[in-house]
Amino acid sequence: MSKAFIAQVIQESLETTGVAANRAAADVIDAIVAQLKKEGGFTLPSFGTFTVKKTKARKALNPRTGEPVKVKAGKTVRFKASPTLKQAV
Repeated sequence: MSKAFIAQVIQESLETTGVAANRAAADVIDAIVAQLKKEGGFTLPSFGTFTVKKTKARKALNPRTGEPVKVKAGKTVRFKASPTLKQAV
């Protein structure tokens, strides 16, 4: 799924212009990102839950050379599908 796909669905559903649909899709994505940054999670009922998880610093291997490399600690976004979504798929 892409931003263009979301914009197309919005455009067809609301019978609006492509520019307005693109703006609406961008606003929805920006709102989700802002919520993840602020609260550390975001839930869409009947769809699933997005959560921000911290990752620890670790050692890994460079796949090209096989040399050990240090990977910094960071954050990643995880998704857990709701039972309704699992059943629908």
